[in-house]
Parts: sequence; structure tokens; C-alpha cells
Amino acid sequence: MAHVIAVAGKGGVGKTTLTGLLIQYLCESGKGPILAVDADANSNLNEVLGVEVESTLGDVREEIAHAEMSANNPIPPGMSKADYAEFKFGNALVEEDQFDLLVMGRTQGKGCYCFVNGLLQAELQKLQNSYPYIVVDNEAGMEHISRGILPGMDTAILVSDCSRRGVQAAGRIAELIKECEMHPKNVGLIINRAPGGKLNEGTMEEIEKEGLNLVGVVPHDDMVYQYDCDGKPTVQLPADSPVRAALKGIVEKLGLN
Repeated sequence: MAHVIAVAGKGGVGKTTLTGLLIQYLCESGKGPILAVDADANSNLNEVLGVEVESTLGDVREEIAHAEMSANNPIPPGMSKADYAEFKFGNALVEEDQFDLLVMGRTQGKGCYCFVNGLLQAELQKLQNSYPYIVVDNEAGMEHISRGILPGMDTAILVSDCSRRGVQAAGRIAELIKECEMHPKNVGLIINRAPGGKLNEGTMEEIEKEGLNLVGVVPHDDMVYQYDCDGKPTVQLPADSPVRAALKGIVEKLGLN
């Protein structure tokens, strides 16, 4: 059974960048193959990893959910909906040398998705036996995990910037994890983009108030911003990048190395 790492935080704190670098670190440490899952509605993990995505699971789910009502039913004659779904879900898997990527994509539109969500859940359950690690880049609400579509989590990594609002959002996610009875073995907070890699008293005070376990601080690095502006995958940051060095220490602290 795969060890599932879920990364979450409010928008704009850099969680997708850190998720991509975490996947890279696990691959370089010989922990692969990794299944990377982009479960954020604003999908861009593929850009951080430097891979192209042609089809998302949301696209497939939408197509199959409405297939029977369409005048141009895409399901070939003689093929069951379940078999067609398995074929399409397989095509949505982007395969690389050390990791594979699934993009959840769009949320559910109008109509009934119970059947196709059940198929998707079954396919993901099959996949999780083929990888030592599954790393999931979530939106703040972790919708796909809380609904049981993705497997439960073993490690939850909450990401915030240095703002009180970011830390408060991480605290709310931690409460959601408890309310949904997800029971991860580890729940850790990463503060990202800290000037000089240091936290001021106000941020530390808010972390303590929220009862969060701080596992690491990632310094602000202009090179990350520059890579993004230039459209370069963040995983191409040089080996001596302070961001990569900080993440290595966090991985070791979480016992993932």
C-alpha cells in the first residue's frame, strides 16, 4: 500500500511549487516511482514538473457521466461503460521515467456522478498498489480526499506564507482533517517564502495559537519567481538552491527519506 502525502494550503502560498520539489526529491532519493496527483481545481503541478497534460480525470468523468444522454455517444458498441472508463482513465495517466501524473481537473457539473466517481475510486485503488508514494497537491478543502475518491492520507503537509491569514487557513485545514476523521500519522506545517528563512514573533505566535506543528521554514528565493516568469519548470532549480536545501531537511524531519 502506498504512503499517501497530501499537501494543502490556501491559494498563493506556493504549495504546488513545494509539492513538485517534494516529488523530485523523493525520485532522486530512489523512492520512486511516485504517483503525483494534481487535485487542485487550479491545476498547474504539471508546469512545475515540466510535463504536458492532454486529458484530465475531470474531462473523462464529464464525458462518461453524460455519454448516454448524448446524441454522439463516445462509448463504442459492445463496450461497457465501466470498460470504457478504465480505458479513458488509463489514457489520462501521464507516464514519466520516475513518476506518473494524474490531473483531477474540473469539478462536477450538472448531473449524476455517483457511478463514474465509483469507477474512478476503484481505478485509483488499483493504482495505489503500484507506487511506494502518492503525493497529492490539494486545494485547501481537500475535496477529493474528504469525499473518499482519493485514498486516505498518511502524512499531511500544510503550507502557509508568513501571514497570519495563511497560518489561520492552515489551522482550519488541520481542523477539517480531524472532522473528516482522516487520521494521518503526521501533520506538519511548512512556512514558505520567509524573508531570510526567519519567522517573526507574530507568525510564531499565530502558529502556537493554532496548535500547529512547524516542521520547517522555506526561505524566499527570487530564483523561484524568475523561473515561473520564464516558464521554466521549478524542478530545474539548481541543486544548491536554498529552497531545495530547506525541503530536504523537512523531508528528513517528517521521516520520508
